Amino acid sequence: MLISKAFADDMTGAAQVAGEVAGEVAPGDALMSTIGLPLLVLVLFYFLLILPQQRRFKQHNSMLEGLKKGDKVVTGGGLVGKIDKVIDEKEVVVDLGNGLKVTALRSTIQGMADAALPANDTKAETAAKKKS
Repeated sequence: MLISKAFADDMTGAAQVAGEVAGEVAPGDALMSTIGLPLLVLVLFYFLLILPQQRRFKQHNSMLEGLKKGDKVVTGGGLVGKIDKVIDEKEVVVDLGNGLKVTALRSTIQGMADAALPANDTKAETAAKKKS
């Protein structure tokens, strides 16, 4: 035997003291601490990432469904134009100016052009620039 009896007795006593100092954890508490943190992270992900994305998706779909002739839109490629004709529930004809008309899928329309102002401009500045 490599370990002496005195050393083994000393280690057993140290383990008992460590158990008393640390306190005994009930099995239910250990389960809650193990599952609690991942559950909290999932709830935070839902409220901070998933829910806002679903709201944006619903707003974008309602905007696409409400498109009508004469609306100024911005396409996914960055083209700005007016809707000239609604072909069906999937396609629209966009007038880009100078007689240039293109057929675009509704799903490629990113938003309304009135809402797409440059970052540092205000509506009053933009209106003044248009008048000039």
